[in-house]
Amino acid sequence: EIYHYAVESDTRTPMELRTIQDWVIRPQLRMVPGVVEANGMGGYEKQYEVQVDPQKLLARGLSLRQVIEAVENNNANVGGGFIERKGEQTLVRSTGLATSLEDIGRIVVTSEKGTPILLRDVAEMKEGSPPRTGVSSKDGKEAVVGIALMLKGANSRTVSQAVDDRMKVIRAQLPADVKVTTVYNRAELVNKTVHTVEKSLLEGGLLVLFILLVLLGNLRGAVIVALAIPLSMLFAIIGMNRFGISGNLMSLGAIDFGLIVDGAVVMVEHTIRRLAHQREQLGRTLTRDEVKHNVWESAREVAKPVTFAVSIITVVYLPILALEGTEGKMFKPMAYTVVFALIGALLLTLTLVPALCSLLLSGDTREGRNPVMEFLSRLYRPVLKFSLKHPGLIAGGAGGILAVAGLLFTRIGSEFIPQLDEGTIVIQPVRIRTVGDGETTRLVTAMERAIKPIPEVITVFSRSGTQEVATDPMPLSLTDSFIMLKPREEWREGLTKEKLIAEIEEKVKDVPGQGYGFTQPIQMRFSELVAGVKSDIGIKVFGEDLTALKQKADAIAVVAGKIPGAQDVQVEQVDDIPVLEIQVDREAIARAGVNVSDVQKWVETAIGGRPLGQIIQGDKRFNLTVRLPAGIRNDVERLKTLPISTPNGGAVPLSSLAAFKTVPSPAQISRENGKRRVVVQLNVRDRDLGSFVEAAQTAIRQKVTLGEGYYLEWGGQFENLQRAKSRLMLVVPIALSLIFVLLFSTFGSVKQAALIFTGVPLAVTGGVIALWLRGLPFSISAGVGFIALSGVAVLNGVVMVSAINHLRTQGKDVFLAVRDGAAERLRPVLMTALVAALGFIPMALNTGIGAEVQRPLATVVIGGIISSTLLTLVVLPTLYNWFEHDTPADVEV
Repeated sequence: EIYHYAVESDTRTPMELRTIQDWVIRPQLRMVPGVVEANGMGGYEKQYEVQVDPQKLLARGLSLRQVIEAVENNNANVGGGFIERKGEQTLVRSTGLATSLEDIGRIVVTSEKGTPILLRDVAEMKEGSPPRTGVSSKDGKEAVVGIALMLKGANSRTVSQAVDDRMKVIRAQLPADVKVTTVYNRAELVNKTVHTVEKSLLEGGLLVLFILLVLLGNLRGAVIVALAIPLSMLFAIIGMNRFGISGNLMSLGAIDFGLIVDGAVVMVEHTIRRLAHQREQLGRTLTRDEVKHNVWESAREVAKPVTFAVSIITVVYLPILALEGTEGKMFKPMAYTVVFALIGALLLTLTLVPALCSLLLSGDTREGRNPVMEFLSRLYRPVLKFSLKHPGLIAGGAGGILAVAGLLFTRIGSEFIPQLDEGTIVIQPVRIRTVGDGETTRLVTAMERAIKPIPEVITVFSRSGTQEVATDPMPLSLTDSFIMLKPREEWREGLTKEKLIAEIEEKVKDVPGQGYGFTQPIQMRFSELVAGVKSDIGIKVFGEDLTALKQKADAIAVVAGKIPGAQDVQVEQVDDIPVLEIQVDREAIARAGVNVSDVQKWVETAIGGRPLGQIIQGDKRFNLTVRLPAGIRNDVERLKTLPISTPNGGAVPLSSLAAFKTVPSPAQISRENGKRRVVVQLNVRDRDLGSFVEAAQTAIRQKVTLGEGYYLEWGGQFENLQRAKSRLMLVVPIALSLIFVLLFSTFGSVKQAALIFTGVPLAVTGGVIALWLRGLPFSISAGVGFIALSGVAVLNGVVMVSAINHLRTQGKDVFLAVRDGAAERLRPVLMTALVAALGFIPMALNTGIGAEVQRPLATVVIGGIISSTLLTLVVLPTLYNWFEHDTPADVEV
């Protein structure tokens, strides 16, 4: 449901407005590419009614069957083929369709002594409407609401904008006194979330450029690295376009320019260092050929580790590509986009970056004085000295931090994904199941009038019951009310969404006869499509006996409602409702010579109304229906006196042939996988989903006895979380094993591969601690952050170990290679870590629409990079020296 609009007028009736919706607006919207249906709700659907008078039928000796046959036989056009005259074909047709109430009234039912008995003699012709299964309203007044439904697989932003463009054309065609107001447009939310992503990417890119300038100390080198950003994104966009991935909050939300340019950073930094070292050795400016040669040598030295490091970062995204179901649809586009960008960045690092270095870097390249790096180096050397002399203490400290993080992880809670603030609230009023459309309209409009004066509210519109095309079947007792809000910057100072919901709750309490639940438009549909409930959690109670199911569901609702965090607890409406049963007495109808079908035709046609044809007016078509007047069909005592014609020409009252009984009957019977079920649904606020469900499951097990044949299933977002966790528990170890194999193939040593691999758990500790400090629960979004983090940790480890191994091949012993290699790699490690972390800072701090989904991912990566950098600079050299060679206590660092 991507687009809602209201059709309003101060001068026209609800029936006229509904006719405009059905025959002017709807046909044109259905022609918009990507729109599968334009649904209408509210007002009164127009039909022509033949309201028969039972007493007049009896007086004329007519039966209802005769009236039905007369209407069916006198309202049709037929074709007669064609005839040939003078060599030409002339089409033949006979017209007999009624086009007005007068035409219907002139239909002959029978004749009495040569005098025709017309339909108007035994019935009244009126404009009416079928029984309403749904009503709608806006800002406290009944209105006609239309909904554009998007075709599966279409782009919601594109289709919404196309619908809005078409609506501008339609408005010009409507009468001056009819107004069509757009009340919900999905494109607005998409544009806001894309703006949030654009803002984060732009700010992240500027921060990355700044840190490159500060730490690299070479403007040309920083420009070369920065050029990799737009070109890598271009590569990613080409891949997205090729595979049909749209640019959205999820596909672009995890792009980190710092992560993308890590390979280029290592390449350029190493090249600048080599050129400066070569110039210092020769004591002169290098020639252009010498510059090119040194760039070639530099690129050759780091090509292998950079390739493997970026390949490893790419590999860590494979578990995301293995996700299935809802989480797969949400996170796969993001993984594909990052992989495309990384592949593009690697290709650029190995080709364009060295070429630009050979062209742009001068023969007079020097490692100028860099106060920032000098300060960091002075800070690093004593730390490295201490760690190399006390390897046991360093390893123990790292293990202790890991243990603390493990303890914190058990306490931060979990949820599927953070709730995206859609900028709109949906309130769901619930009434008794037997409520009629008039009372529903009265209560809902009263609620809207209570909400509308709140300053942050733009408009309120509601849909109660079932729409014309039953894409969302509901009884009239259930309503979805959409509260459209102003932009957040226009809210009162200090007002949060939670406080606004509390204010709305306080306002609607003044409207008696309804209970209320709160959600958001997409969130509501998302939960309903995935789990069949419109809330965060659905507790499904399965069993045989409907009464027992309802009792157990009520007991579960009481227990769950007492757990902190539970809100909007509701039990599916399956209570018995009164049903008027007209039970045919077979002995009585046998004595009267009447068939069961004669009685049931009266019940079906005269009370419920039966379409017998259509009245066509231009391109509009309206049903022609036979039924009883409202005064009779709503009065049980008068229904009992309805005359049923007998074969001998007489008539008997309906009460003599059938018994009228009001019996209880279930309001609905829901089944899933062949079993009856009743759902308890609820939302969770101010608490994470995982810990709530754990507490609820424990409490329900202790306090509710289900009995034999009855069992529970937990649906909603918790179900998605469990499925995603199970999938990741299987796939992540496989991906980590593949990374280990790549490390072993790179270094040819199990010991060194294991050393680098220790970066993964310590990087994870920083992510966990960062989540705990910010009060964020674990979610699949955070899980994606942990996956990305493991790649960054391994990248820096590869850079460090490669430098140490390179020095060892030059003849240095282990200790000196570790000491000098760690000092030499301080700048590239800090640069790769800082650019990756700073690239995520805007996402972590952004408060725009959609930032909620990015925040856990960015928080995990930033926290993890901090801990992973400590590992790479302190713990990894210490472990390398410890396992490869014991450091003498008297050696100076």
